[in-house]
Amino acid sequence: MVGELIEKYIWLLGTILDAGPGGLSLEQIASRYESRYGAAYPRRSFNNHRAAIFDAFGIEILCDRSTRCYYIPSGDDSLDAAASTRWLIDTFTVGNMLSLGKERLTGRVSVDEIPSGHRHLTAIMKAMLDGRELAIGYQKYTSPEAEPLTVRPYAVKEVARRWYLVAFCKERNALRVYGLDRIRSLSETGADFTVPKDFDVDSLFRVSYGVYIPEEGKKAEIIRIKAVPKETRYLKDLPLHPTQEIEETLPDGSSVFRVFLIPNEDFIMELCRRGARIEVLSPESVRSAVAGELKKASEIYEPKK
Repeated sequence: MVGELIEKYIWLLGTILDAGPGGLSLEQIASRYESRYGAAYPRRSFNNHRAAIFDAFGIEILCDRSTRCYYIPSGDDSLDAAASTRWLIDTFTVGNMLSLGKERLTGRVSVDEIPSGHRHLTAIMKAMLDGRELAIGYQKYTSPEAEPLTVRPYAVKEVARRWYLVAFCKERNALRVYGLDRIRSLSETGADFTVPKDFDVDSLFRVSYGVYIPEEGKKAEIIRIKAVPKETRYLKDLPLHPTQEIEETLPDGSSVFRVFLIPNEDFIMELCRRGARIEVLSPESVRSAVAGELKKASEIYEPKK
């Protein structure tokens, strides 16, 4: 039931967004809803879905009184700031299309399996909407068994094909990040909570790489990276980090990029993955860390004496 409701919210958002700035009348929306779900779409249900979408995604569906059409403002801050919402809509839409047309598309569409998210994502989103605490059994990779925890689900975040829960842990009395694929059990406790008014998941990870909550005392720094021409094109299409900027483009087509973040192990490994296609110019600490990892990897393949 929860998954079905969220799917309908996503469908409504996508339908109105795809209609453009002119929007759609309620009659047009209802007609498309009936074609999609085989049922009528009363005004009351539509308004309930509008309210739920605002609560879940912070996106307001407005009505132009002169045309009596419903639309989503193109200048809406929440849409401009949250490209992930559009990604979420696209993901659900593609998933639905694959489900509806899997027989006709067999052998023609291939997608990577995301190991986390399918099992607990909708239950967590429901708890976020309702403001309900969760009891989870969480097993770290380094632990032989799951640990019982009580958490307040603040946000969900997808990174590198994995879904994560950002939550306040009562036992730790602090914000923590949990991989959904490591959650062994999940249920509502019955207790309510309220998300702090100043909480924003994008702001929390603004200068982080991946899903690492910045440690107290650690500061972001400018990291300069030189990329060969081919890698330059890749980095332009898929930046390393939201703060990425081009500092200089060289005559041979290579470029110097800069990012502003707190370097961590995942970031170092991402740089190492690109091998000789990039060179860390500064700071020396990051340059040395990447060089050290590449040297250790190279030594593994050297002929044994």
